[in-house]
Amino acid sequence: QVQLVESGGGLVQAGGSLRLSCAASRSIFSFNTMGWYRQAPGNQRELVAFITSDGSTNYADSVKGRFTISRDNAKNTVDLQMNSLKPEDTAVYYCNAQTGRSLPLNVYWGQGTQVTVSS
Repeated sequence: QVQLVESGGGLVQAGGSLRLSCAASRSIFSFNTMGWYRQAPGNQRELVAFITSDGSTNYADSVKGRFTISRDNAKNTVDLQMNSLKPEDTAVYYCNAQTGRSLPLNVYWGQGTQVTVSS
């Protein structure tokens, strides 16, 4: 089992920055991927970014060039640096981890942290 705890959400004006952090309850060294998803009211949960165990990253088109995901295996954390925030980035952001050596992978979620961007 893995517990994921997010922090760093809040209220920010458009054009501002926030940094989200996700702390895992155990070593993330062997995790297949860690990532961030978000869900706005009335919308489905969508992928924002993920990072693999070898450091490869992938971003949603809507955040490319503005958001940066990083992981620190020593601290068991994955961060999401969000710059040039827009009102449409407003959502609950969830940390995600996927582990395992065969399908189906084990999937874990954090409880979510609210990000609100005012215009």
